[in-house]
Amino acid sequence: MSKKVVLLDYGSGNIRSGERALQRVGADVTVTADYDQALNADGLLVPGVGAFEACMTGLKAVRGDAVVDRRLTGGRPVLGICVGMQILFAKGIEHGVETAGCEQWPGTVERLRPQSEEPVPHMGWNTVDVPAGSQLFEGIEKERFYFVHSYGVREWQLTDARASVAPKVTWTSYGGDRFVAAVENGPLAATQFHPEKSGDAGAELLANWVRSL
Repeated sequence: MSKKVVLLDYGSGNIRSGERALQRVGADVTVTADYDQALNADGLLVPGVGAFEACMTGLKAVRGDAVVDRRLTGGRPVLGICVGMQILFAKGIEHGVETAGCEQWPGTVERLRPQSEEPVPHMGWNTVDVPAGSQLFEGIEKERFYFVHSYGVREWQLTDARASVAPKVTWTSYGGDRFVAAVENGPLAATQFHPEKSGDAGAELLANWVRSL
């Protein structure tokens, strides 16, 4: 039986490309902002494109922050993508404006600081440094993934002592600037890159997630 996945439609994100990518890997996908459907699905995918503050405003308007928190309290899987990953952290700072996030993880989303002449946004394909034992990247540890962003989490602040399950953090670098590319932390997982735009490697990552539901 196909796993039921809700792709949360809160006004921000690559909804249709995300929907097609999940369908490609065999998920039964519903695109909705409905609280009960989002709460009760096998998996919840939270997309996100644009500014941190705008995404948080849209998320709260559909009670998305509450449904994420309630799902995680019950051990039910959630996957965030791009800004949908960033808003899981404590706060974001853009153009001097600080916005509170969902606070599922401590940490700050801030502008990238490449040390060489690379432009911001970081746009294009990049390799990632995957920790041992990753389920999300199983079989695709050496692949490249597609990034489009100007902001990221440059310091991981959750210690093992504060985590119920030791998190697995995947990193990457752009112009010498190191930032979090993905996190696996119990039922909560997220990627800074776009798996739905990352070809076969991205499809396999989504398949790994769907199989885990």
